[in-house]
Amino acid sequence: MQLNRTNIFIVISTIALLAVVIIQVNWIFQTAKIKEEIFNERANMVLLRTTEAISSDKETCRKIGDSVDNDSNFGSAAKLGKNEGHKIDSLFNHYMKYYNFHINYSYEVKKSNPDITAAENRITNYSYNKTLEDAGNDGVELKLIVPEKRQFIIAEMGTLFITSVILILVVLIMFWRTILLLIREKKISEHTTDFLNNMTHEFKTPLTNIALAGKMIIKDSTVKQDSKIKHYSEIILEENEKLRLQVEQVLSMTALERGEIPLQKTEIDFHELINNSVKYISIQIENNKGNIKLNLNADRFMVFGDKTHLTNALCNLIDNSIKYSLEKLEITIQTSNIGHHLIVKISDNGIGIEKEYQKKVFDKFFRVPTGDVHDVKGFGLGLAYIKKIVELHNGTIDLQSEIAKKLSAEKLAATGTTFTIALPYD
Repeated sequence: MQLNRTNIFIVISTIALLAVVIIQVNWIFQTAKIKEEIFNERANMVLLRTTEAISSDKETCRKIGDSVDNDSNFGSAAKLGKNEGHKIDSLFNHYMKYYNFHINYSYEVKKSNPDITAAENRITNYSYNKTLEDAGNDGVELKLIVPEKRQFIIAEMGTLFITSVILILVVLIMFWRTILLLIREKKISEHTTDFLNNMTHEFKTPLTNIALAGKMIIKDSTVKQDSKIKHYSEIILEENEKLRLQVEQVLSMTALERGEIPLQKTEIDFHELINNSVKYISIQIENNKGNIKLNLNADRFMVFGDKTHLTNALCNLIDNSIKYSLEKLEITIQTSNIGHHLIVKISDNGIGIEKEYQKKVFDKFFRVPTGDVHDVKGFGLGLAYIKKIVELHNGTIDLQSEIAKKLSAEKLAATGTTFTIALPYD
């Protein structure tokens, strides 16, 4: 499941980034197109004003027309007189400066031929033509040539163009690096999970042997009956059971994360499940001289779920209440019905949880700093496991808690924590 989410994230991120890059590249081309249109407009204006100025001088037009008619090399630069050439050049210079159009240029004057002119413009894309009036019977064109048009447009775009290109490259490189790091972190996470699984499985054999040895000491009639031996054997078995539960919790959590434990859902009498969970953990409650009160008031208490995992979740919540209790343990479990949900509340009179930690307690490996309580054991997986189980049953879990107030240097006023589980009936 997690791997699929990672793949979906990578695919969606890649598509989004490609869309951004395409938009950015399209924007650059659109900007270049606008710059080219502005360039063409300025070049045409320079050429138009120049041809208008020349056309207003009838004598100059006649001489230009004669020069073109006498030019045997049709299509090349016209052999103009010195005065005519100087006048055309000075007009171009004047209007170039007037329109703030600083670029190298050349010009030609030749006979009009619309077909040849259109073909040349399509090929070169950097020449502009305008017909001179009164410059001969066959028509004469003044042609402005700007060979550095492309370089001029890029220079006009300047910093904006270069910055856009650099940013696109940087984003692409950083995205690629991020994806590589994500894939690498995913592999490390998988290796870590595999290591935890292997480690906890390795723990199971010595745990089984310890439990077997303890039971043999108690049951074997040949072993000298000594109260100390029995006491120590009971300690061995008790600690062995605690360690076994911790190992099972780690295994269950990692397996649930990887989707390897399918839930065996059946119709469950939740009141019966609560009674059984209390029975399983009653020894610990008696050991702590505590009291557990059941207010099973729900009229509808049949749910569809996995009996084993829901039992483990309830036992974990009760175990937490025992761990974080104060002088006299008081636990209350009550049920009720709200809409299409069975509501289960587990309340205690323990040390409570500070508000800053309440949103974090369901995170894996997070443990609330316990202040004056220093003997609480665990990996910080219990509540994460419980939340996962509840969510797999389409339910929710919330908590309300107040931190215990200090009455004196040695005594705290109990306030407690309430966990509320809402489970749908089916």
